[in-house]
Amino acid sequence: MTQQTLYSTSASTMEVNKLLKNTYMLLSLTLAFSAVCAGLAMALQIGPLLSIGMSLGSLVVLFVTLRKAESAAGLFWVFAFTGMQGASLGYILNHYAGMANGPQLIMQALGLTSVVFVTLSAYAITTKKDFSFMRGFLMAGIVIAIVAGIANIFIGSGVVFMALNAGIALLMTGFILYDTSRIVNGGETNYIRATISLYLDFLNLFIALLHLMGIGGDD
Repeated sequence: MTQQTLYSTSASTMEVNKLLKNTYMLLSLTLAFSAVCAGLAMALQIGPLLSIGMSLGSLVVLFVTLRKAESAAGLFWVFAFTGMQGASLGYILNHYAGMANGPQLIMQALGLTSVVFVTLSAYAITTKKDFSFMRGFLMAGIVIAIVAGIANIFIGSGVVFMALNAGIALLMTGFILYDTSRIVNGGETNYIRATISLYLDFLNLFIALLHLMGIGGDD
C-alpha cells in the first residue's frame, strides 16, 4: 500500500467518523425535540383528524427538508419535520396512555426500540458490512405494507393489523442496518439526510412495537 493510499484511507475514515458523529448528534436532538412535541400534543389532547393532518403535512416538510439538506437552512427544516412527526403521535400516545398499564407500555416500547436500534447500528458500524443488497427487498416490503395498510382501513381486521405491524417492525430492523451501512460505506455523505433516514427507522419501529405490545391491553 502506497503512502498516498494510506493518506486517502485515513482521510476517508475521518470523513466517515465525522459524518457519524454529526448524524448521531443531530439524531439525538431531533428525537428529544420530537418527544417534547409529542408531550405537548398529548397535553393538548389533539384529535385523530389533527394527528393525520400533521402526518400528511410533515410529508410536505420532508420534501422541503431533503431539498434544503445541503444548505444551513436544512437544520431548521429537519427540526420542523421531526417536530411535526412527534406532535402527530399525541393522539396515539394518549390512546395507549389511557390503558391500565399505558405509561409502562409506552416506556417498554421505547426501551425495546432503543435497544434494537443501538445494537443493530453498532453492528453495522463495527463490521462495516455492506447491506446494500437488501434495498430491493426493503423497497418491496414498504410497498406491500402501504397497500396492506390502506386495504385494512376498509377491512378493519385485527389480525391483519397485527401482521402488518410485525412486518413493519421487521422491515425497520432491515432499514437500520441498510441506512447505517450506507453512511459507513459512503452511500450517504450528508448528515441531514442520514439523520432523517435513521429517525424514520427509529420512529416507525417504535410505533410498530407500541401497536404490537398494546394489542393485548386494547379492548
